[in-house]
Amino acid sequence: MAQTTLTITSKNYSSWSLRGWLLCRMAGLEFTEKPVDVDDPDTRQELLLLSPSVRVPRLSHNGVEVWDTLAIAEYLNETKPKAQLLPKDVKARAHCRAVSGEIHSGFYNLRSALPMNIKAQHAAFKIFSGARPDVQRVKEIWSDCLTTYGGPFLFGEPTVADAMYAPVCTRFRTYAVELDPDHAAYCDTIYAWEPMAEWVAAAKEEPDEVVELEVEF
Repeated sequence: MAQTTLTITSKNYSSWSLRGWLLCRMAGLEFTEKPVDVDDPDTRQELLLLSPSVRVPRLSHNGVEVWDTLAIAEYLNETKPKAQLLPKDVKARAHCRAVSGEIHSGFYNLRSALPMNIKAQHAAFKIFSGARPDVQRVKEIWSDCLTTYGGPFLFGEPTVADAMYAPVCTRFRTYAVELDPDHAAYCDTIYAWEPMAEWVAAAKEEPDEVVELEVEF
């Protein structure tokens, strides 16, 4: 059987790498990380051969190549159904897909204003006005999910939605975004989550010269 690999970039800076990695861990998939540096011309050329958009993460599994985060989520949900990456209830499942799709395709201003940087910690940070509606919308989504499904994760137990919003938790911590108790507790839950704690520990060990990467919007 061909080796299963997940192509990722910086653990400190790449939110999309984090999402794909969490999804693979949630699915119980045994895989080898394939880290690449897109600043290196040779590795960039290699990535271009893998995917014209140079997107990460990229999952190679059983001869299947998947390079979009939600596509990875759906693929893993199909191939690893016992992992229950999506809720069992059809209504909750539709809700989970909707909020996951929203973060996947939107929130450009939030990403631009608050780039992921796990190792950084600001005591205070002024968020420019264009990003504030995005921050507020994330809070609305979290409140709705936590109220509807009872927490501690967005749909009770870990799902695709938590993998999608985990990088937002890091951004809110890095930039000292003011959170109400329920939202702060959700961020605490994400940081205490075993795979997330593993990723954060690795990110903190990453060399500082690694540059920020945000290539999938």
